Amino acid sequence: MKYELLIFDWDGTLADSAGQIVSAMQAAILGLGLPPREDQAIRELIGLGLDDVLARLYPELEPGGLRALLEGYRAKWLSAGTFEAPLFAGSIEAIRELRARGHRIAIATGKSRRGLDRSLRHHASLAELIVNSRCADETAAKPNPLMLRELLAAEGVTAERALMIGDTEYDMAMAQAIGMDGLGVACGVHDPGRLRRAGAAAVIATVAELPTWLFRAGDSRPRAAAGTAQ
Repeated sequence: MKYELLIFDWDGTLADSAGQIVSAMQAAILGLGLPPREDQAIRELIGLGLDDVLARLYPELEPGGLRALLEGYRAKWLSAGTFEAPLFAGSIEAIRELRARGHRIAIATGKSRRGLDRSLRHHASLAELIVNSRCADETAAKPNPLMLRELLAAEGVTAERALMIGDTEYDMAMAQAIGMDGLGVACGVHDPGRLRRAGAAAVIATVAELPTWLFRAGDSRPRAAAGTAQ
């Protein structure tokens, strides 16, 4: 097995949440009376830490006060029991397959710890398959590779034995920075060409295709059907 540890981004990679994130941000902008921004401008920044998002959306505003306003709004949004984004079709089945082959599964996300924990409580069948995770508010935010370094250290795996799977150039940049392979998924916010230019070894449509891609790459073999010889 080439890749012992498979590290997944969350939003846009496992969860079909881009529309929900944009809507929530637009609601916050409106509710706080901030200058309006286009949906696409927000969508482009999904995956980055909040400080970086705000600096790019509102470079003319004082960042500390703006962050405090947005954090307060986000806390209310999370506590309101807002609809949780669904997983992309086939994602949970693919991850079950990969765990059965012996891969370890981790998450590296721009979400807050509170936000990820909330998502994992909702998707409990996925949560039980994950061995470790890092969030933007407990380490350096993407594209800084620190969260990947911490996951590798915690799991005792070298960068060459891990694979980062994500939907943005920020995910690919993290992996590239530490010599880790990156695999793009086309279901999220950045297009396949952009992912490849950022260093993706390949781009698949969704995580559902990952077991087949790994098998074709010679990483691991699929499980035999019940009753067949291994």
